[in-house]
Amino acid sequence: MAGSRLEKIGTIYTRVSGLIQSGALNWQDRPLWFDIYKAFPPKEEPQFDRPVPNMKLKKIFYEEDRIRAIFHRNNKQIGTINLNSDQESLTQKFINVYSQLENKYSADASEEHIYKEAIDILNRDREVSQENDSVSEEEPISLSSAFKEAQNKHLVQSEIKVSVKDIFKD
Repeated sequence: MAGSRLEKIGTIYTRVSGLIQSGALNWQDRPLWFDIYKAFPPKEEPQFDRPVPNMKLKKIFYEEDRIRAIFHRNNKQIGTINLNSDQESLTQKFINVYSQLENKYSADASEEHIYKEAIDILNRDREVSQENDSVSEEEPISLSSAFKEAQNKHLVQSEIKVSVKDIFKD
């Protein structure tokens, strides 16, 4: 068969409840959402042929989105972001510095001037942190340099000659 067109017949809830009633699906094996849907059914039954409501969507736009766009437009490769880390991302640091400078200069300075000064401050902070730490976790890692480093380590390890006979000698 090419595929089923059962999505046009009933809703997912009616199909699952039909499977339970017929015995094709055990009550214990019902989906997690089934009880919630049964307790809180939607006001309008979801069907594939229901017309889309004509609603005007609200534009959600934050001031920091403009700053983030400026940063990412000019800096395409900023490295990876560790979501488990408590440290601020490079983008968030830029947003903080840019906002502080924007408040400091108010309407006197241009957007480009504030951007350049914020980048200079971030670069100085990065240089200071690199002087303090020999290896910086915030520095973006190039995939090609990581690959070359791994190859170099492999070459060094492959030069070590180990004989199996030597391992099992008494």
